[in-house]
Amino acid sequence: RTAELNLCKEHLDELEALSQTYGLEVVGKEACSIRKIDPATFFGSGKVEELSQKAEDLGADIVIFDDEMSPNQQRNLEKIFKRPVIDRTELILEIFSQRAQTKEAKLQIELAKSQYQLPRLKRLWTHLSRQVASGKGFLKGEGERQIELDRRIVRDRISQLKKEIEEVRHQREVQRQARVRSGIPTFAIVGYTNVGKSTLLHALTQADVLVEDKLFATLDTTTRKFSLPNHQEILLVDTVGFIRKIPHTLVAAFKSTLEEAVFTDILLHLIDVNHPLAEEHAESTYEVLRELSAKDKPIITVLNKIDLVEKRGILGRYKLKYP
Repeated sequence: RTAELNLCKEHLDELEALSQTYGLEVVGKEACSIRKIDPATFFGSGKVEELSQKAEDLGADIVIFDDEMSPNQQRNLEKIFKRPVIDRTELILEIFSQRAQTKEAKLQIELAKSQYQLPRLKRLWTHLSRQVASGKGFLKGEGERQIELDRRIVRDRISQLKKEIEEVRHQREVQRQARVRSGIPTFAIVGYTNVGKSTLLHALTQADVLVEDKLFATLDTTTRKFSLPNHQEILLVDTVGFIRKIPHTLVAAFKSTLEEAVFTDILLHLIDVNHPLAEEHAESTYEVLRELSAKDKPIITVLNKIDLVEKRGILGRYKLKYP
């Protein structure tokens, strides 16, 4: 029981970090145990009323759930809470939307958001990206505008986005073949979000990449040359971070970016061993690699931040589990 509560707390802490990455100020967190999920409101009526009152007392502008909810559950909860209710998936999509820089990343996130929004077109509030954050990080609407997206228009847009992404994917394939012809081995740095992948790339190659202590600081792949001690040249590829319960729409949309990990010679799997959920994070990374059919690639596991680990026995366990 204690272990379950600790795990729940860590998951809520991650949700808080995601919220702060987006620019929200967190005013309260609540761990809720339920025997079964209510198809209409996720929780039972008593717990929903309790949470609604707590949100009111705290003056919360928005309520975020760590689990994915159905469109029907979101609509019903918003009527009871009288404020926007979103789930972990939507928050992650909005962070990606906020941080996308290149044309490819913007196309991929628009596709993922369109696929997520399609069954939710009846919702009566604007999405996060339609609202303007004030200086304090609270979401203050310009006046919540009604969104009435015609299903046919959204489906047409999804088809168009898929075509454009396929073109970008073809360009990636051409670049990849050129790399293969060059004969230079390629190493992809993979791992959970915010474990230090960009920091490692920067430390090795002095690459001008964004190094930031935030979840999903990197969405676009960066490739740099590096010379090993034997003067063998290799290419190092920084990739988008993985995360627990990564939305499937996102995996599908970012497949061409994530495939950079698939079509490399060796994976450098970075683990922040000082994090309390390091083992879960490592397993989440392997889960995404399985989805991409890349788990059988040669993997070198890199244990990061070992200087901060107090219980040295942990390092031995990781070395046995991830040779």
